[in-house]
Amino acid sequence: MTLPASAAPSLHIRTEQPDDAPLIEKLLDHAFGPGRFNKVSERVREFAEFRPDLSFCAWTGEALTGSVRMWRVRIGDREAVFLGPLAVEAEARKAGAGGALVEAASQAAQAAGFPLVLLVGDEPYFSRFGYSAAPAKAVVMPGPVDQRRVLVRELVSGGAEGL
Repeated sequence: MTLPASAAPSLHIRTEQPDDAPLIEKLLDHAFGPGRFNKVSERVREFAEFRPDLSFCAWTGEALTGSVRMWRVRIGDREAVFLGPLAVEAEARKAGAGGALVEAASQAAQAAGFPLVLLVGDEPYFSRFGYSAAPAKAVVMPGPVDQRRVLVRELVSGGAEGL
């Protein structure tokens, strides 16, 4: 995995492994608290297929410092992947771990042949990785959501047309 120039040299990104799950849950609890189970993103994950082969962990030495997960979904008749949750410890954020995880997951989804990635997040942060709300304006989520936070990144030209 190639990390952005801003990523700390001690940061290592690798595909999520089954033994990582308890540490990831602890990281997610710390990052989002118990309210994370009430979000629309959790409704998506309830019916989506988890893709550990497209999900990644960031490690600093022996410590898990970040995680991003991907889920196979359908948007109408279109196959896609849903990115989230993304959680990174504060010190690893400064080292660019969040961006490295988003890029690793997006590149893996592209290599796996998915036409687009969908997520719910802040456009000012995710736009630097090619995500935009414009192509997702008609995407209906399984619960209330601020539509400006529903973002898409095309992985193939035209992958988000007509969503």
